[in-house]
Amino acid sequence: MSDAAKQITLTIDGVEVSVEAGTTVLQAAEHAGVVVPHYCYHPGIPSRPAQCRMCLVEIEGQPKLQPSCVFPAGDGMVVHTTSETAETARKSVIEFLLLNHPLDCPICDAAGQCMLQDYAFETGQLRSRYAEAKMVLGRDRVAEDILYFGDRCIVCTRCVRFMEDIAGDNALVVAQRGHKAYIDTFPGRDLDHAFRGNIVDVCPVGALVHEDFVFKARAWDMDSSPGICPGCSTGCNIEVNVKENQVVRTKPRLNPDVNSYWMCDHGRRSLVMSNRGVRAEAPLVRQGGELEPASWNEALAWIAGELGDATGIAVVSAAASNEALFYTRVLLDRIGIEGGTFQVEQGDEETLTGFPKLKLRADRAPNVAGAELHDFKRADGLPDVPDGATLVVVGDALSNAPADYGANAGFFLYVGSHLVPAAGNATAILPAATIPETDGTFVNFEGRVQRFHRALRSPGVARPAWMFLSRLLEQLGGEPGVREIGDAFAAMATGTARMEAMSWAGLGLRGELLSEAGQPAVAAE
Repeated sequence: MSDAAKQITLTIDGVEVSVEAGTTVLQAAEHAGVVVPHYCYHPGIPSRPAQCRMCLVEIEGQPKLQPSCVFPAGDGMVVHTTSETAETARKSVIEFLLLNHPLDCPICDAAGQCMLQDYAFETGQLRSRYAEAKMVLGRDRVAEDILYFGDRCIVCTRCVRFMEDIAGDNALVVAQRGHKAYIDTFPGRDLDHAFRGNIVDVCPVGALVHEDFVFKARAWDMDSSPGICPGCSTGCNIEVNVKENQVVRTKPRLNPDVNSYWMCDHGRRSLVMSNRGVRAEAPLVRQGGELEPASWNEALAWIAGELGDATGIAVVSAAASNEALFYTRVLLDRIGIEGGTFQVEQGDEETLTGFPKLKLRADRAPNVAGAELHDFKRADGLPDVPDGATLVVVGDALSNAPADYGANAGFFLYVGSHLVPAAGNATAILPAATIPETDGTFVNFEGRVQRFHRALRSPGVARPAWMFLSRLLEQLGGEPGVREIGDAFAAMATGTARMEAMSWAGLGLRGELLSEAGQPAVAAE
């Protein structure tokens, strides 16, 4: 059958749209730019019970309203989503949902991004005819870090169906029936799945909340930036929510090629923890046996004067961006240090059954493939430092190092964001921005190059490592330093065979696969 034969054409609210056969009316409406209110339907969950009744639409030739989330679109079909009959039905559903729903909007963590709040406002149902006392269900802890507010729940069952259909775990159930129904864990079961946090993301109201987010921020208080999860080598696409220059929440961002709509709980915690610890805020150089603050120009000029052709070793972090690793490799080549190693923390692997490509992978670092691409080698531990040798450390690679590591080096350059104990032995310290404080790219386990964007301001005068390393190379007689991420990526692409056809703008928000030998890079469709 040809592709043209698989297409059907229908009219939705006067807009003609062509879609593939098998598409539901609700999905066809999305193609036409028509918003059909819904609760129980979620594009990432295959089961669609049509139980919320919010998506009822009028279809010419049908004797009654039909749930658009499950009703298949037909050729020549004429659909009315805003007819008087459909609007009346929708208002009735909203009224019933609000009978026992508390007036929690001022204190609810979903305020400003709640679908019930939005639809109630849109339909103008600001007063209730219900005079009796509301039923109180209270609050419960359904998981170690997730709270359930039964009063707010509209029993759309998205959470239950995510656990069953996507996580492959039937730990959640609908208890009781009718107006007494609520969500609970199955008797004798714990909700301890590695991907359980997604039930909070799919909840259309404020019934499910991460405990560490309760009362922290409202939607209008937060700035959001697209990012990449640093928790493992999968490279899940995420949205970084920031308030008052602190990461308060991370949520999955849709990328069908990597993580679909989901992410693991380990990843959710990774960025939130990134700013803890003592930060490096200004360049430091060792004068008279003590580390003294210096300006960037002074520090880079001093380091360039001290660094010459040297034998030594390099240690990098697999959480450093590709751009930082590229300029590190150029610097090492310039001063004559060969090789370089990195360590990768290991952990148990967890798979999301309903989307098997998504795993919490054993490599607990986001840029293992990127480090290998730039000719750094994986190692089981830190290398020994010969007496008097040059030691270059880039990224937070010494967090678990002994306090005296590098003390015997002839020259110790530490490029990092945190002042770990071993950094106190450095000859010079250059303060680097953390992942959420800079723009850059990672390469995930399958070779997909993906962008992440700056979400936070750096403390003090810390700067992206790729920026000041390029300026250090300029001091050593290299190309002019770069100030923009697009220029840094272009320099890296030019100097890296498997990236030569890529550009910062061309990566978009879904990334590109590295090219194979003689083959071009593959962009996301």
